Amino acid sequence: MDWEAIWLTARLATIVSVILLAVSLPLAHWMTFARKRWTFILESLVSLPLVLPPTVLGFYLLVAMGSRSPFGRWWMNWTGHTLAFTFEGLIVASVLYSLPFAVQPIAAAFSQIDPALREASAVLGASSLRTFVRVTLPLSVEGLIAGTVLSFAHTVGEFGVVLMVGGNLPGITRTVSISIYDRVQALQYAEANSTALALLAFSLTVLILIYGFRRKPWTPTPLP
Repeated sequence: MDWEAIWLTARLATIVSVILLAVSLPLAHWMTFARKRWTFILESLVSLPLVLPPTVLGFYLLVAMGSRSPFGRWWMNWTGHTLAFTFEGLIVASVLYSLPFAVQPIAAAFSQIDPALREASAVLGASSLRTFVRVTLPLSVEGLIAGTVLSFAHTVGEFGVVLMVGGNLPGITRTVSISIYDRVQALQYAEANSTALALLAFSLTVLILIYGFRRKPWTPTPLP
């Protein structure tokens, strides 16, 4: 069991989940409640990582993080090193790659809120921020939990984007999925199997918790 890779992956997934929660709340709120004709364009951009091959996204992120790009040059002048093949680069790539897994459940939860509740809050004089905090958020807890857990789990299982942007540096960018790949390449199937089983158990537990939490309580059918 590669505990170093497991610890790095857990740290990466935790940081990414926190960032995505902070980013997804205003983004999902705007996508759900803004009455703009071009909202579908933003929705398409957010959902793009779902259909885009990880190698394509990883390649363009690698180019954007390189020293030849404006952002890459700015980062290098600020920190003294490139963003690619660093833990910070993994965070940026993982946030972009897991964005739809956080935004979509939260947006779905927002869309299920009765508009009359938000309108009543506005009629009573509550500001938009107060309505969001006192009405929208409490009624969307299920979506917040699902988005956070899914983004965490998706980050844990990343491979293509992580490999393209971070490479395979032990203790810096080698995540669990890359560690399993290394073990298989080295014909160390026993070590690969133990790590893969742990990842399989974790993924199954996450899905059980999400679907169990979202399951509606059973109610008996009333007798005629």
